[in-house]
Amino acid sequence: MSLELPAVAPAVTAELVAALSPRLRKRLDAGVAKLAGRPVVRDGDTVRVTVDDEGSELELHAPGGVVAGTAAIRCGCLLSPDCLHRAAAASAAPVADAPAPAPTADAAVAAVAAVAVPGSPETLDEPASGSTAPTAPAPAPPPASEESATHPQRVAAGAVLAAAAAVLDAGTDGSGAVLQAELLHAAHAARLAGLPRAATAVVSVVTALRAVRAADPAFRLAELVAALSETLYVAHRVPSATGPELTGLRGTVRQPYTPDGSLRLYGLFSEPVLTASGYAGAVTWTADAEGRLYTVSDVAPGGAGRAVGAADRAVRIGDTALTHRELARAGLAVSGATVSATGRLGAGAGVRAVRASGAGWRAEPLDRLWTVPVAEQVGRAQSGGHDLLFLEVTPAGVAREAAGDALLADCGGVPLRLTAAHDHPALPHRDNLRLLSAARGGRLRVVARLVSAPHARAQLLATEHPTIAGNRVDVGLDRLQHADLPAPAAASAVPTAEEAPLHLLRRRVEQAAAGGRRVLAFPGNTTADVHRLHRHGLATAGDVLDELLAAAAERSRDAFGRLLPADTGRFARAWLTAARYADEVDRVLCAAAWGG
Repeated sequence: MSLELPAVAPAVTAELVAALSPRLRKRLDAGVAKLAGRPVVRDGDTVRVTVDDEGSELELHAPGGVVAGTAAIRCGCLLSPDCLHRAAAASAAPVADAPAPAPTADAAVAAVAAVAVPGSPETLDEPASGSTAPTAPAPAPPPASEESATHPQRVAAGAVLAAAAAVLDAGTDGSGAVLQAELLHAAHAARLAGLPRAATAVVSVVTALRAVRAADPAFRLAELVAALSETLYVAHRVPSATGPELTGLRGTVRQPYTPDGSLRLYGLFSEPVLTASGYAGAVTWTADAEGRLYTVSDVAPGGAGRAVGAADRAVRIGDTALTHRELARAGLAVSGATVSATGRLGAGAGVRAVRASGAGWRAEPLDRLWTVPVAEQVGRAQSGGHDLLFLEVTPAGVAREAAGDALLADCGGVPLRLTAAHDHPALPHRDNLRLLSAARGGRLRVVARLVSAPHARAQLLATEHPTIAGNRVDVGLDRLQHADLPAPAAASAVPTAEEAPLHLLRRRVEQAAAGGRRVLAFPGNTTADVHRLHRHGLATAGDVLDELLAAAAERSRDAFGRLLPADTGRFARAWLTAARYADEVDRVLCAAAWGG
């Protein structure tokens, strides 16, 4: 989708789609596709799209970059406001994951009431005849001293579970704009009920669905799988969770900032941000004298152009004129600092910041980041800490992969694959990785982001290089040339370890997310993979895969021999079990691969 539309709140899209007649809902996907080639004009907070050959214009009013109400989308065609164009534009636009105002319990229940099918009288409490859509499990009574989910939260969780299970049943091809609107309606209801984590997960599913259906080259199937798994897991657990677990499942709307006094920070590197949900910018990572990490971010609605240019904008903290690119190699003295739990620096009116001297990666205090054992860094990332790895590697060659080339390297005896963090052609990640792979040399320090996999794998974010000005490269911002690098050296051998065949289970999980339940229900020899997993000592994986395939294929018949609707509830549970099991085994194998 080439349109540069502003983000639209989930409730707006859901309401507009729900208002369509059944005839127009059938034409909605085609309407979304037709908008792709239409001219777009931006005038301040208003975006205008010419929707037909007669010159009719559609206006989206987005103060602050977000369309917050249905009245903010106006169409000039003769059928407006009952036309297809308004719903199509909302369905084509990025989804705004913005917090809703604090609701009453009655408002939350009312929002959930029609979430099953927009525009229909059916509800989750009274499903359509013959439907086998999953409902939230009945929770056991919690101890009197522990808080449990409220009734609106249980109902909202059930709505999310049903909508996500429908997507899993249909696959990406079947999850068009109408089914996406059901998800967004469920997301809105979840946020009203006080479940922002579930709402955010649902928005991630919709964003991934739109990316794959628009043939976005940046789409990754693993991201859709992760979003679906998170959505189903949270919705499944909320009704029965209590105490701290429930608090974590509910999530938080905004990151709270707490005062942190004065800080002396040293720039590490900067990376671009470009999301499928329509946000772009840059984040600069810094560290203090004790090795604690802090980030300065500039992320707002926008596209690739904003991601490319954000590095040369002044950082949004205090009165400093430093750009993100400059801060990555300089320092910052902050007074009156406010910091979130993830280390993000606040930019409130009371914060003061001035430029200070920086430090090299091999000088104190940054040098200590590379002295932490790699296994300890991986353990920290897997335990919920930041996911950056500070590694010393020896480049050894290139590995050809389906998603693109990976840089092979030796990391203290651990065979490592470094991959591109982003594939958008406007960003230099992929081109830089290709050049660095060809120019093998001595031992280098790099900053990478951990990727959970059965082997050592990470996304390359920044690297030092002695032949480059400043001795370091921000891989997502600095575009390298052949002349910047030495001539290629001979490749050294990097040992590879034999991996357990967990990919047999992971492949089925991904196939279901992409193609829907029917892909796994095709007749054929489905026992070979199960037996292979058992032979390699992965008996549980074999049993999990066996149940997933059985749930996909099972179709009951009524007394007259007619096929009944598929049990989407059983299939969703089996798929969630397989996805969570594969993630956990990946986590264990990942730690082992890094020497943990």
